[in-house]
Amino acid sequence: MTFVSLAARLADATPALSAWISMPDPLIAESAARAGFDAVTLDMQHGLHDPVSVMRGVAAVTLAGQPTIVRVPVGDFAMASRALDMGASAVIAPMINSVADAEALVAATKYPPVGQRSWGPTRAIQLQGIDPAAYLANANQTTLAFAMIETLAAMAALDAILEVPGLDAVFIGPSDLSIALSNGANVDPMRIDNQDAASAIRARAHAAGKRVGIFALNGAQARLYRALGYDFIALGVDAAYFALGAAAMLADARRD
Repeated sequence: MTFVSLAARLADATPALSAWISMPDPLIAESAARAGFDAVTLDMQHGLHDPVSVMRGVAAVTLAGQPTIVRVPVGDFAMASRALDMGASAVIAPMINSVADAEALVAATKYPPVGQRSWGPTRAIQLQGIDPAAYLANANQTTLAFAMIETLAAMAALDAILEVPGLDAVFIGPSDLSIALSNGANVDPMRIDNQDAASAIRARAHAAGKRVGIFALNGAQARLYRALGYDFIALGVDAAYFALGAAAMLADARRD
């Protein structure tokens, strides 16, 4: 097995398409990894994952030959560090609304001199099949820290957030962003003002040399985001994969 990092995947010109897994069984994450996605994201913020299911899910996805991303709970930067120790290629931290938030994320996910990540990547070293010295030498480049930009405060502080050393990428939360922009009136990721705001975030992040990810509810949205130049697109959720697949199979079986 050859370990593939998300950083290596993003070096390709083609945008990376990630599965989004909320259910904690590692077989679901592994099945997504084997379905052809470029990466698999395990969601701890709104999904059912806990540290044990993340550990098992990362291993299953890695052994299936794909990189794993973990979205940690809001403000849980200790879990961001632990996810990398477990072998995740990247972490997504929600509600990064200030420079202080971004600095806390970097401190937890990057080794000195960039951050203050504590040493303990035993499982990551095992999964990657390398020695500790090699892991330490490359970890700051091969593991990625994504800051979620999804509030008015984050948009106001965006340029300063993008200047934080060690922050690799931003991830746009289009649903929360639409709630913020409408002052709580509705949730509509495809609303014109929301798409304009997302495009502005993408342009500013790219100008700062950062990768940009976004969540797409369906294939049509993902195609739009590919055309717009996003680097990383999380596509749908595991419950939808199951429901849509089951519905399609039933429709085919019942066709005259």
